Amino acid sequence: MSRAGETIRLESRADGFAFDAYHVKPGDARRGGLVLIQEIFGVTDHIREVADDFAEDGYEVIAPAFFDRQQRGFEASYDPDDMARAAALSQAALWDQVTGDAQAAIDALQGPVFAAGFCWGGAASWAVAARCEGVAAASCFYGRRISELLDEPPRCPTILHFGKIDASIPLERVEEIRDRYPDMPVHMYDAGHGFASDRRKDYQPDAAHLARLRTLQLFARSGGGRGEGA
Repeated sequence: MSRAGETIRLESRADGFAFDAYHVKPGDARRGGLVLIQEIFGVTDHIREVADDFAEDGYEVIAPAFFDRQQRGFEASYDPDDMARAAALSQAALWDQVTGDAQAAIDALQGPVFAAGFCWGGAASWAVAARCEGVAAASCFYGRRISELLDEPPRCPTILHFGKIDASIPLERVEEIRDRYPDMPVHMYDAGHGFASDRRKDYQPDAAHLARLRTLQLFARSGGGRGEGA
């Protein structure tokens, strides 16, 4: 797929730090804006492809490079050394800075604005839904660190996606979320971690398709009608 997007630079609402982001506009009628939040691997070719796909569905997408403070332009592969470096960068990314960066992306988009994220980005999407202004809905994919944020309830409609056989997220953690937020949709899939990414060994096409469909339905119910937010 040819890239339709561009790199832009934004200033964090947390501290004014200038960071890069991948930006792509829809080619057809606009449904709204979307802040797309990376895995620990950075704004990779995969994340840019996901952004392009959402643009095809009518969303203007900004995918911030949340690790630019630690290493500008960071992109990691799935080999063990790269994964260790990526994990270290994710731990160094403070939630206050992350949500400040996300707020800059939200402010750069016309509403309604949504959030979606994967892995580390799944937890970051929860933080964005809880702390940021102007988020209409959020979809969080296999966010292991959501458990750190349970005392901060999302302020917009939010759905969660987890794999039933995800070794990195014990089912007990998922049950903690359900116990705390019984009215929040928590969808479980016959899949492991990273099931929505065709770059991962646990990719599960049926689960990925269903989770994406549920995400688009949430956005549509939350103001993302075709032609709105133009």
